[in-house]
Amino acid sequence: MRRREVITLLGGAAVAWPLPLSAQQPTLPVIGFLSSRSLDVDAPLVAAFHRGLAEAGFAEGRNVTVEYRWAQGQYDRLPTLAAELVGKPVSVLVSTGGTVSALAAKASTRTIPVVFTTADDPVKVGLVDSLNRPGGNVTGITTSFIETASKRIGLLRELLPKASTVAFVVNPTSPAATTESSEVRAAARAIGLHIELLSASNADEIDTAFEALSKMQVDALLIAVDPFFFSRAVQLVILTARQGIPCLYFRREFALAGGLMSYGSNFVEFFSVVGVYAGRVLKGANPADLPVQQPTKFELVINLRTAKALGLRVPDKLLVAADEVIE
Repeated sequence: MRRREVITLLGGAAVAWPLPLSAQQPTLPVIGFLSSRSLDVDAPLVAAFHRGLAEAGFAEGRNVTVEYRWAQGQYDRLPTLAAELVGKPVSVLVSTGGTVSALAAKASTRTIPVVFTTADDPVKVGLVDSLNRPGGNVTGITTSFIETASKRIGLLRELLPKASTVAFVVNPTSPAATTESSEVRAAARAIGLHIELLSASNADEIDTAFEALSKMQVDALLIAVDPFFFSRAVQLVILTARQGIPCLYFRREFALAGGLMSYGSNFVEFFSVVGVYAGRVLKGANPADLPVQQPTKFELVINLRTAKALGLRVPDKLLVAADEVIE
Protein backbone atom coordinates (compact mmCIF):
# COMPACT_ATOMS: atom_id res chain seq x y z
CA MET A 1 0.00 0.00 0.00
CA ARG A 2 1.31 3.37 -1.00
CA ARG A 3 2.11 5.99 1.67
CA ARG A 4 -0.56 8.36 0.29
CA GLU A 5 -3.22 5.62 0.64
CA VAL A 6 -2.20 4.97 4.28
CA ILE A 7 -2.55 8.65 5.12
CA THR A 8 -5.97 8.77 3.44
CA LEU A 9 -7.21 5.72 5.35
CA LEU A 10 -5.99 7.07 8.68
CA GLY A 11 -7.63 10.40 7.97
CA GLY A 12 -10.90 8.67 7.17
CA ALA A 13 -10.66 6.62 10.35
CA ALA A 14 -10.10 9.74 12.39
CA VAL A 15 -13.26 11.23 11.00
CA ALA A 16 -15.20 8.02 11.71
CA TRP A 17 -14.07 7.74 15.35
CA PRO A 18 -16.77 8.93 17.82
CA LEU A 19 -16.22 12.21 19.55
CA PRO A 20 -15.52 12.08 23.27
CA LEU A 21 -18.70 11.53 25.31
CA SER A 22 -18.35 14.92 27.00
CA ALA A 23 -18.42 16.58 23.58
CA GLN A 24 -21.56 14.71 22.56
CA GLN A 25 -23.45 15.11 25.85
CA PRO A 26 -22.77 18.34 27.71
CA THR A 27 -22.90 17.81 31.46
CA LEU A 28 -26.14 19.16 32.92
CA PRO A 29 -26.24 20.93 36.28
CA VAL A 30 -27.63 18.71 39.04
CA ILE A 31 -30.18 19.67 41.69
CA GLY A 32 -30.20 17.54 44.82
CA PHE A 33 -33.74 17.11 46.18
CA LEU A 34 -33.81 15.96 49.81
CA SER A 35 -37.11 15.20 51.54
CA SER A 36 -38.03 13.77 54.92
CA ARG A 37 -41.17 12.34 53.34
CA SER A 38 -41.82 10.09 50.30
CA LEU A 39 -42.62 10.58 46.63
CA ASP A 40 -46.17 9.26 46.91
CA VAL A 41 -46.93 11.86 49.60
CA ASP A 42 -45.06 14.72 47.93
CA ALA A 43 -46.04 14.14 44.28
CA PRO A 44 -48.21 17.32 44.03
CA LEU A 45 -45.44 19.34 45.69
CA VAL A 46 -42.78 17.95 43.34
CA ALA A 47 -45.01 18.93 40.40
CA ALA A 48 -45.23 22.47 41.81
CA PHE A 49 -41.45 22.51 42.25
CA HIS A 50 -41.03 21.67 38.56
CA ARG A 51 -43.44 24.44 37.59
CA GLY A 52 -41.21 26.86 39.48
CA LEU A 53 -38.13 25.49 37.73
CA ALA A 54 -39.86 25.96 34.37
CA GLU A 55 -40.64 29.55 35.30
CA ALA A 56 -36.91 30.03 35.87
CA GLY A 57 -36.13 28.41 32.50
CA PHE A 58 -35.24 24.85 33.54
CA ALA A 59 -36.78 21.47 32.71
CA GLU A 60 -35.62 18.16 34.13
CA GLY A 61 -33.86 16.09 31.48
CA ARG A 62 -33.52 19.01 29.09
CA ASN A 63 -31.15 21.43 30.80
CA VAL A 64 -31.02 20.19 34.39
CA THR A 65 -30.89 16.87 36.25
CA VAL A 66 -32.63 16.25 39.57
CA GLU A 67 -31.37 13.64 42.03
CA TYR A 68 -34.01 12.66 44.63
CA ARG A 69 -33.51 11.26 48.12
CA TRP A 70 -36.50 10.30 50.30
CA ALA A 71 -36.16 9.60 54.03
CA GLN A 72 -39.62 7.98 54.23
CA GLY A 73 -40.32 9.68 57.57
CA GLN A 74 -37.11 8.34 59.13
CA TYR A 75 -35.42 11.54 60.22
CA ASP A 76 -32.20 9.82 61.26
CA ARG A 77 -31.54 8.97 57.60
CA LEU A 78 -31.43 12.61 56.49
CA PRO A 79 -27.74 13.36 57.27
CA THR A 80 -26.61 10.33 55.24
CA LEU A 81 -28.89 11.18 52.33
CA ALA A 82 -27.73 14.80 52.35
CA ALA A 83 -24.09 13.65 52.33
CA GLU A 84 -24.82 11.41 49.32
CA LEU A 85 -26.16 14.36 47.34
CA VAL A 86 -23.31 16.66 48.32
CA GLY A 87 -20.83 13.97 47.30
CA LYS A 88 -22.17 13.69 43.75
CA PRO A 89 -21.72 16.77 43.78
CA VAL A 90 -24.84 18.85 43.11
CA SER A 91 -25.07 22.47 41.97
CA VAL A 92 -27.83 23.30 44.45
CA LEU A 93 -29.36 21.31 47.30
CA VAL A 94 -33.13 21.63 47.86
CA SER A 95 -34.32 20.41 51.27
CA THR A 96 -38.00 19.82 51.95
CA GLY A 97 -40.02 18.27 54.71
CA GLY A 98 -39.42 20.50 57.69
CA THR A 99 -36.69 21.95 59.84
CA VAL A 100 -35.06 18.57 60.39
CA SER A 101 -34.38 18.25 56.65
CA ALA A 102 -33.19 21.84 56.35
CA LEU A 103 -30.73 21.43 59.22
CA ALA A 104 -29.37 18.20 57.71
CA ALA A 105 -28.83 19.96 54.38
CA LYS A 106 -27.09 22.94 55.96
CA ALA A 107 -24.83 20.69 58.05
CA SER A 108 -23.78 18.74 54.95
CA THR A 109 -22.13 21.66 53.10
CA ARG A 110 -20.80 25.16 53.59
CA THR A 111 -20.28 25.85 49.90
CA ILE A 112 -23.11 24.32 47.86
CA PRO A 113 -26.19 26.59 47.81
CA VAL A 114 -29.13 25.26 49.87
CA VAL A 115 -32.80 26.16 49.33
CA PHE A 116 -34.96 24.93 52.23
CA THR A 117 -38.56 24.72 53.39
CA THR A 118 -39.46 24.94 57.07
CA ALA A 119 -42.48 25.61 59.26
CA ASP A 120 -40.25 27.14 61.94
CA ASP A 121 -38.54 30.50 62.38
CA PRO A 122 -35.34 29.94 60.33
CA VAL A 123 -33.46 32.55 62.35
CA LYS A 124 -34.33 30.98 65.72
CA VAL A 125 -33.31 27.48 64.57
CA GLY A 126 -30.03 28.73 63.11
CA LEU A 127 -30.64 28.27 59.40
CA VAL A 128 -30.05 31.92 58.42
CA ASP A 129 -28.74 35.15 59.94
CA SER A 130 -31.88 37.10 59.04
CA LEU A 131 -34.91 36.78 56.78
CA ASN A 132 -33.97 39.66 54.49
CA ARG A 133 -30.24 38.90 54.35
CA PRO A 134 -29.85 35.16 55.00
CA GLY A 135 -26.03 35.15 54.77
CA GLY A 136 -23.92 32.11 54.00
CA ASN A 137 -25.04 29.53 51.45
CA VAL A 138 -28.62 29.01 52.65
CA THR A 139 -32.01 30.55 51.87
CA GLY A 140 -35.55 29.30 51.37
CA ILE A 141 -39.17 29.39 52.46
CA THR A 142 -40.82 29.41 55.87
CA THR A 143 -44.51 28.59 56.19
CA SER A 144 -44.50 30.19 59.67
CA PHE A 145 -46.91 27.49 60.91
CA ILE A 146 -45.35 27.20 64.33
CA GLU A 147 -45.74 30.91 64.93
CA THR A 148 -49.50 30.54 64.38
CA ALA A 149 -49.98 28.57 67.62
CA SER A 150 -52.10 31.27 69.24
CA LYS A 151 -54.34 31.48 66.16
CA ARG A 152 -54.86 27.71 66.05
CA ILE A 153 -55.68 27.57 69.74
CA GLY A 154 -58.03 30.51 69.26
CA LEU A 155 -59.86 28.68 66.44
CA LEU A 156 -60.44 25.69 68.71
CA ARG A 157 -61.83 28.02 71.38
CA GLU A 158 -64.21 29.61 68.85
CA LEU A 159 -65.37 26.18 67.71
CA LEU A 160 -65.69 24.82 71.26
CA PRO A 161 -66.22 27.74 73.66
CA LYS A 162 -66.77 25.41 76.64
CA ALA A 163 -63.63 23.34 76.05
CA SER A 164 -61.19 23.07 78.93
CA THR A 165 -58.60 20.51 77.78
CA VAL A 166 -56.90 19.98 74.41
CA ALA A 167 -54.62 17.07 73.52
CA PHE A 168 -51.58 18.01 71.46
CA VAL A 169 -49.80 15.33 69.41
CA VAL A 170 -46.11 16.01 68.70
CA ASN A 171 -43.22 14.16 67.08
CA PRO A 172 -40.40 14.12 69.68
CA THR A 173 -37.75 13.50 67.00
CA SER A 174 -38.51 16.83 65.33
CA PRO A 175 -36.21 19.75 66.25
CA ALA A 176 -39.29 22.00 66.17
CA ALA A 177 -41.24 19.95 68.73
CA THR A 178 -39.98 21.78 71.83
CA THR A 179 -40.54 25.23 70.34
CA GLU A 180 -44.04 24.45 69.11
CA SER A 181 -45.03 22.77 72.37
CA SER A 182 -43.96 25.87 74.30
CA GLU A 183 -45.88 28.14 71.90
CA VAL A 184 -49.02 26.02 72.14
CA ARG A 185 -48.89 25.78 75.92
CA ALA A 186 -48.43 29.54 76.27
CA ALA A 187 -51.30 30.29 73.87
CA ALA A 188 -53.60 27.83 75.65
CA ARG A 189 -52.69 29.13 79.10
CA ALA A 190 -53.56 32.68 78.01
CA ILE A 191 -57.19 31.69 77.37
CA GLY A 192 -57.56 29.17 80.19
CA LEU A 193 -57.06 25.93 78.28
CA HIS A 194 -55.06 22.96 79.57
CA ILE A 195 -52.79 21.03 77.18
CA GLU A 196 -52.22 17.28 77.41
CA LEU A 197 -49.13 16.23 75.44
CA LEU A 198 -48.99 13.02 73.39
CA SER A 199 -45.90 11.83 71.48
CA ALA A 200 -45.56 9.76 68.30
CA SER A 201 -42.72 9.35 65.81
CA ASN A 202 -43.91 6.35 63.78
CA ALA A 203 -47.17 4.73 62.70
CA ASP A 204 -47.32 2.32 65.66
CA GLU A 205 -46.74 5.15 68.12
CA ILE A 206 -49.60 7.10 66.55
CA ASP A 207 -51.89 4.14 67.27
CA THR A 208 -50.55 3.99 70.83
CA ALA A 209 -51.09 7.71 71.34
CA PHE A 210 -54.72 7.41 70.26
CA GLU A 211 -55.24 4.45 72.58
CA ALA A 212 -54.05 6.69 75.41
CA LEU A 213 -56.27 9.50 74.12
CA SER A 214 -59.35 7.30 74.41
CA LYS A 215 -58.78 7.10 78.17
CA MET A 216 -58.26 10.84 78.62
CA GLN A 217 -60.89 13.50 79.24
CA VAL A 218 -60.15 15.95 76.45
CA ASP A 219 -62.45 18.20 74.41
CA ALA A 220 -60.38 18.58 71.25
CA LEU A 221 -57.20 17.54 69.50
CA LEU A 222 -54.42 19.56 67.87
CA ILE A 223 -51.83 17.99 65.57
CA ALA A 224 -48.32 19.46 65.62
CA VAL A 225 -46.87 20.92 62.44
CA ASP A 226 -44.66 18.05 61.34
CA PRO A 227 -43.89 16.50 57.92
CA PHE A 228 -44.16 12.99 59.31
CA PHE A 229 -47.72 13.64 60.47
CA PHE A 230 -48.65 14.86 57.01
CA SER A 231 -47.33 11.60 55.57
CA ARG A 232 -49.73 9.82 57.99
CA ALA A 233 -52.69 12.08 57.21
CA VAL A 234 -55.11 9.26 56.38
CA GLN A 235 -54.21 7.33 59.53
CA LEU A 236 -54.70 10.42 61.70
CA VAL A 237 -58.03 11.35 60.12
CA ILE A 238 -59.36 7.80 60.54
CA LEU A 239 -58.27 7.61 64.18
CA THR A 240 -59.80 10.96 65.09
CA ALA A 241 -63.06 9.89 63.42
CA ARG A 242 -63.10 6.69 65.47
CA GLN A 243 -62.53 8.69 68.64
CA GLY A 244 -65.27 11.13 67.64
CA ILE A 245 -63.11 14.06 68.71
CA PRO A 246 -62.87 17.50 67.02
CA CYS A 247 -59.39 18.01 65.57
CA LEU A 248 -57.54 20.93 64.02
CA TYR A 249 -54.84 20.14 61.45
CA PHE A 250 -52.18 22.26 59.76
CA ARG A 251 -52.81 21.56 56.06
CA ARG A 252 -55.93 21.65 53.92
CA GLU A 253 -55.25 18.12 52.67
CA PHE A 254 -56.32 16.81 56.09
CA ALA A 255 -59.73 18.50 55.75
CA LEU A 256 -60.08 17.22 52.19
CA ALA A 257 -59.41 13.71 53.52
CA GLY A 258 -62.22 14.05 56.06
CA GLY A 259 -60.61 15.99 58.90
CA LEU A 260 -62.76 18.59 60.64
CA MET A 261 -60.71 21.74 60.23
CA SER A 262 -57.32 22.94 59.00
CA TYR A 263 -55.42 26.18 59.23
CA GLY A 264 -52.17 26.88 57.40
CA SER A 265 -50.49 28.33 54.34
CA ASN A 266 -50.58 26.88 50.83
CA PHE A 267 -47.74 24.36 50.44
CA VAL A 268 -48.18 23.95 46.69
CA GLU A 269 -47.59 27.65 46.09
CA PHE A 270 -44.48 27.54 48.26
CA PHE A 271 -42.95 24.64 46.36
CA SER A 272 -43.32 26.59 43.15
CA VAL A 273 -41.27 29.37 44.78
CA VAL A 274 -38.66 26.78 45.82
CA GLY A 275 -38.33 25.81 42.15
CA VAL A 276 -37.92 29.44 41.14
CA TYR A 277 -35.24 29.98 43.79
CA ALA A 278 -33.35 26.83 42.72
CA GLY A 279 -33.43 28.08 39.13
CA ARG A 280 -32.17 31.51 40.13
CA VAL A 281 -29.28 29.93 42.02
CA LEU A 282 -28.39 27.83 38.96
CA LYS A 283 -28.23 31.07 36.99
CA GLY A 284 -25.71 32.48 39.45
CA ALA A 285 -27.76 34.16 42.20
CA ASN A 286 -26.15 34.19 45.64
CA PRO A 287 -28.37 32.55 48.32
CA ALA A 288 -27.14 35.16 50.78
CA ASP A 289 -28.91 37.81 48.69
CA LEU A 290 -32.23 35.95 48.29
CA PRO A 291 -34.63 36.85 51.14
CA VAL A 292 -36.37 34.00 52.95
CA GLN A 293 -39.94 33.92 51.64
CA GLN A 294 -42.90 34.01 54.06
CA PRO A 295 -46.64 33.42 53.63
CA THR A 296 -48.88 36.40 53.02
CA LYS A 297 -52.05 34.42 53.66
CA PHE A 298 -53.24 31.50 55.78
CA GLU A 299 -56.17 29.30 54.75
CA LEU A 300 -58.96 28.11 57.02
CA VAL A 301 -60.77 25.04 55.68
CA ILE A 302 -63.82 23.54 57.41
CA ASN A 303 -65.40 20.19 56.60
CA LEU A 304 -69.10 20.52 57.42
CA ARG A 305 -69.76 16.85 56.67
CA THR A 306 -67.36 15.90 59.42
CA ALA A 307 -68.84 18.52 61.76
CA LYS A 308 -72.30 16.97 61.27
CA ALA A 309 -70.91 13.49 61.92
CA LEU A 310 -69.47 14.79 65.20
CA GLY A 311 -72.72 16.49 66.12
CA LEU A 312 -71.06 19.92 66.04
CA ARG A 313 -72.59 23.20 64.99
CA VAL A 314 -69.86 25.37 63.49
CA PRO A 315 -70.33 29.02 64.53
CA ASP A 316 -71.32 31.40 61.75
CA LYS A 317 -68.28 33.51 62.55
CA LEU A 318 -65.97 30.64 61.59
CA LEU A 319 -67.93 29.80 58.46
CA VAL A 320 -67.70 33.39 57.27
CA ALA A 321 -63.97 33.48 58.00
CA ALA A 322 -63.30 30.17 56.22
CA ASP A 323 -61.52 30.20 52.87
CA GLU A 324 -63.14 26.91 51.95
CA VAL A 325 -66.15 25.04 53.34
CA ILE A 326 -66.57 21.39 52.38
CA GLU A 327 -70.25 20.49 52.30
